[in-house]
Amino acid sequence: MRYTVNASIMLTDLPVLERPAAVARAGFSAVEFWWPFPATTPSEREIEDFARSLEDANVQLTGLNFFAGDMPAGERGVLSHPTRTDEFRRGVDSLVRVARATGCRAFNALHGNRLPDVPVAEQDDAAIENLRYAADAVAVFGGTVLVEPLSGASTYPLRTAADVMAVLDRVNCPNVKLLADFYHLAVNGEDVEALIERHAAEFGHIQLADAPGRHEPGTGDLPLLRWVARAHEHGYHGPVALEYVPSQDDPFAWLPRDRRA
Repeated sequence: MRYTVNASIMLTDLPVLERPAAVARAGFSAVEFWWPFPATTPSEREIEDFARSLEDANVQLTGLNFFAGDMPAGERGVLSHPTRTDEFRRGVDSLVRVARATGCRAFNALHGNRLPDVPVAEQDDAAIENLRYAADAVAVFGGTVLVEPLSGASTYPLRTAADVMAVLDRVNCPNVKLLADFYHLAVNGEDVEALIERHAAEFGHIQLADAPGRHEPGTGDLPLLRWVARAHEHGYHGPVALEYVPSQDDPFAWLPRDRRA
């Protein structure tokens, strides 16, 4: 099983361009990020610098979020916001440039919180059309668009695997898949074991953190390593992303170094 480190939730004491090297020093060979740029449309220099930081550290970018709005302010994507479709699609075009520079092939599209003054059907229709746009944009180089349920955001409409699968059925693109974040699913009451038994081979990506607390495996009650092993047995062979908030000085102490790369 190949682990990849989410360097947008971890290593945040370092500048973004220094985090790939820190991931490598910790013994890993793969990294993922949320949107690592301050704007929707980074400059060519910003993309080049980001790609060079990965290359210099000799780590592979295995996951990248589409532009998702102002995450620190509580936004969780703009996919479903009709008035921001142009902004989202500019972000898609930028993401394609990053993907070509880094070799990344998995891209997370956060749906967006519900807007109180826009009909739900209009929001859902915007999300479907934008997902199709994104899927077409990355399909030309073998990319996959990921859609995930989230916890902790009361107005975010995708909370269970069934919520996401309903979206995937409407999109009807083979390269749009479920991102199985075991933390969010478990916190929202999902029967994660049953989901793995039925659908592991269809997962586009796995992320994990323990609960309660969203910290390292072993700090909470979730049988994360067992779930990862079962997902592998049932046909999931992609990377497993460590996407948790560290609770100790060494956020990777739970994982022997010889199992990291």
